[in-house]
Amino acid sequence: MPSRLEKIEALLADEPGDTFLRYSLAMELDKAGQHERSLAEFAALTSGEEPYVPAFFMAAQQLARLDRIDEARTALRDGIERARAVGDAHAAAEMSEFLASLGALGE
Repeated sequence: MPSRLEKIEALLADEPGDTFLRYSLAMELDKAGQHERSLAEFAALTSGEEPYVPAFFMAAQQLARLDRIDEARTALRDGIERARAVGDAHAAAEMSEFLASLGALGE
């Protein structure tokens, strides 16, 4: 029986532009310990014309778990800016709280 990761990859083969499937893939890659692949997927989701706001937060959380705090802060700052730009005050507030929890070092 295929794993959840394999199922998502198969669905993406049919719909490579599906943002939610790509986000799901990044989350599953993180769970599988494939952090660089996961972070690459999050990076793809946070770039381009319409960055996917939740991907900034998930990437930052993963980076913090990997003790890559400066990169996590950068992802959060970028995510807060994007969330505000699209009027997502809730996401901006969540990311701001997480950024504060990481401290202001590295600015």
